[in-house]
Amino acid sequence: MFQQPTQPTAFSGLLTMSEVVFHSIVRSVRSKHNNAFIALGLNLLQSLLMVAVFYVMFTVLNLKGSAVRGDFMLYVMSGIFLFIMHTKTVGAVAGAEGPSSAMMQHAPMNTMVAILSAALGALYIQVLSLFIILLLYHVAVTPVHIEEPVPAFGMLLLAWISGVGVGLILLVLKPWVPNLVSIFTTIYQRANMIASGKMFLANTLPSFMLSMFDWNPLFHCIDQARGYVFINYNPHNSNWEYAAWVALVLIVIGLMGEFYTRQHASASWSARQ
Repeated sequence: MFQQPTQPTAFSGLLTMSEVVFHSIVRSVRSKHNNAFIALGLNLLQSLLMVAVFYVMFTVLNLKGSAVRGDFMLYVMSGIFLFIMHTKTVGAVAGAEGPSSAMMQHAPMNTMVAILSAALGALYIQVLSLFIILLLYHVAVTPVHIEEPVPAFGMLLLAWISGVGVGLILLVLKPWVPNLVSIFTTIYQRANMIASGKMFLANTLPSFMLSMFDWNPLFHCIDQARGYVFINYNPHNSNWEYAAWVALVLIVIGLMGEFYTRQHASASWSARQ
């Protein structure tokens, strides 16, 4: 009754939204563990274990000859990091809180904040893990040399953006067919162990096998990233523009579907998930 209503400016609204997104990112990162350092350590351990497993597998199967001439560990990590970034982002965005979540009852929380915080939280934790692992490898083993670091990092971001697009589509479908989306998310993440192409080079694939992988935007991101990491590799059978267009189309369709789903949200949906 004694409060004077004020009309918020666009800038103040942006600051408010940024603050809400920041706190939601912190909540998203700490959701894995109450201690943020332990959450980061668990992610680091997972990445290191995957790198070690693939290194041993390449060594045992004598597949090192199929890698790019250069630092073999960089070859392995260039595939593993982009794969983890993509799949973790898909899982984070697909698992973001929807319009029927109890968190949506607390203004100014909304579904866009939930999606942004899930995506940015995944980006933060994976990029931090990447730099820590590369720093340890640079200091303890051998100096790291990346031929074109900025474009290579751009491919990492493109893998993240394409993961946001896929996760957004799954998030939109989840209230309608929750069990099917859960199964498909798991299958998609497991299938990318092979379909991402992190274990081989696109230039070495015959044409009949190339068609089995070139539908996947992550396959293009990893192959292009290796072209920027190594001076001895020039990718001919992939292009980052395809991955960018696929990510853009998926995000646009996902945002349209999110708007439609939000308009038809029902509190009973939470009981089915």
